Amino acid sequence: MSKRDYYEVLGVEKDASKEEIKKAYRKLSKKYHPDINKEAGADEKFKEIKEAYEVLSDDQKKAQYDRFGHTDPNQGFGGQDFGGFGGFEDIFSTFFGGGRRRDPNAPRQGADLQYTMTISFEDAVFGKETDIQIPKEETCDTCQGTGAKPGTTPETCSHCHGTGELNVEQNTPFGRIVNRRSCPYCHGTGSLIKDKCATCGGDGAVTKNKKIHVKIPAGIDDGQQLRVAGQGEAGINGGPAGDLFIVFRVLPHELFEREGDDIYCEIPITFVQSALGDEIEVPTIHGKVKLKVPAGTQTDTKFRLRGKGVPNVRGYGTGDQHIRVKVITPTKLTEKQKHLLREFAEVSGEVLDEQENSFFDKVKRALKRD
Repeated sequence: MSKRDYYEVLGVEKDASKEEIKKAYRKLSKKYHPDINKEAGADEKFKEIKEAYEVLSDDQKKAQYDRFGHTDPNQGFGGQDFGGFGGFEDIFSTFFGGGRRRDPNAPRQGADLQYTMTISFEDAVFGKETDIQIPKEETCDTCQGTGAKPGTTPETCSHCHGTGELNVEQNTPFGRIVNRRSCPYCHGTGSLIKDKCATCGGDGAVTKNKKIHVKIPAGIDDGQQLRVAGQGEAGINGGPAGDLFIVFRVLPHELFEREGDDIYCEIPITFVQSALGDEIEVPTIHGKVKLKVPAGTQTDTKFRLRGKGVPNVRGYGTGDQHIRVKVITPTKLTEKQKHLLREFAEVSGEVLDEQENSFFDKVKRALKRD
């Protein structure tokens, strides 16, 4: 299988600065590190990301990769040396300009962040306001994002004259042509920082623990996410900050289970309540309510409490609570209770309907055969 383009692996453009490559690597390595991500294939993905960064972060390796790609630099088409072209796509790009050039100093939006928040069943149902602490890169307060020591400013790169690119003449079988490459001196930024900021080391950004106020919407479910605009990493060259995406993990409840906007639970009732009927108190996420149990209720009978479920996260009403009753058979009886049950059995034997008699007869015949 052929290797993927290193720039594609890191999700950066070919004229990306060294800092952009570093930020992309840090973000992806956190996401796919095998100690954090246990999904299948994460380990291979992490190795691919690491390999790409090792090449693109090294000036010499990056320059060679930009010229030759993954191919052997001693070989071109049919074994010919094409003077530093990695293939037909590179030649085509050289002849026809390689697309629109991007201003290396143009403002760009910062990277998005993802944060996993674990909340209780009740907080998912009713919502909540809370504060979270997340590590994020923000514009350096000392240099205001320039990366230069206070009192100094980045200088225009004298090699590329601020364009971030150099024109390199090369001899090819098609003649002498000019090829445009990212400037290796300023790493495509168009500027050089001679006196770096002591706080950020020239990066223009620092990692801080930022407190963010979050409004958890009522009805949020496990696996759903909330977008908090502008709370991602700081923008580049004065661009807007990225966004923060909060993914929710909802803890299970000891009594209730949730399916969509509905809640399900089991409620035990006694044999007497089942036979004679009763009005019982049952718990809901909204508090206790009365439930009428009709006489003769069988185990696994289901009841619905309308509007006692979860409010829809988009505001489309509220779900229901579904109750399934379980008739509990007593295990410890007094002699008086046993006597009364025997009397009950004698009386009950006189009123069994034909279907019940047929069923019990089958059981008796099976027991006699054994």
